Amino acid sequence: MRPVSDPLARLWVTLGALVIYRFGSYVPLPGIDSVILQDIASKQFGGILGMFDLFAGGALSRMSIFALSIMPLACAASAVHLLQSRPRSRLGEAGRKKVRQYIRYTTVLFTALSSYGLSVGLEGMQGSAGSRAAIDPGLFFRATTVITLVGGTTFLMWLAEQINRRGVGNGISLIVFAGILAELPAALASTLELGRIGAVSMVLIFSFLLVASVIVTVIVFIERAQRRIVVHYPRSPAGGAETRRLPLKFN
Repeated sequence: MRPVSDPLARLWVTLGALVIYRFGSYVPLPGIDSVILQDIASKQFGGILGMFDLFAGGALSRMSIFALSIMPLACAASAVHLLQSRPRSRLGEAGRKKVRQYIRYTTVLFTALSSYGLSVGLEGMQGSAGSRAAIDPGLFFRATTVITLVGGTTFLMWLAEQINRRGVGNGISLIVFAGILAELPAALASTLELGRIGAVSMVLIFSFLLVASVIVTVIVFIERAQRRIVVHYPRSPAGGAETRRLPLKFN
């Protein structure tokens, strides 16, 4: 498919891809007892798991087909770029295509390993009454979980590529941002509720929100900052020197 040139059409493609992603984050894995899983998630999904669930848009706690989100793709891209011996600017178009292909293969490998570990962990999870989250644990459940999660992450990888080619770009970042944005109101509400009942100091909560706002502001400022270098061109035959400013990004 050719890239879309109309800005409005690119925006609609991006919004459509993000809606599909959010819809898929509510489709559960086969063989999972959702009631028991919610009971387990309410007690155990804190700390690092809670942070990963926030980046996944709640798909991990719901154990949906997008439970691993786009994280295997981000890890694979980082690994491949670290291991490549030549800079991307010197690879050429054929070299960049080969790198993208390596990233896809590595993403599938990372997803398969992560999903197998997740399936084993699901078999060992138990709710309050001792019931397991996996309805029928065993080899078939593990194989089904691995195939489903690999398919879900591969589909997200395709969605990210469509956003890059036919949407507004930055497909991986937009998918992660959509997941965080979807879970942010619930996270803020639960945090304020902890402050209301006295479990956490309200001063601490508002201090955290203030620091987070300052950090976001500084990040945006540095990302958008430019160093304008004055460039003087020699005099032209018509007379007069020409002066221009060359903008260089600070980051």
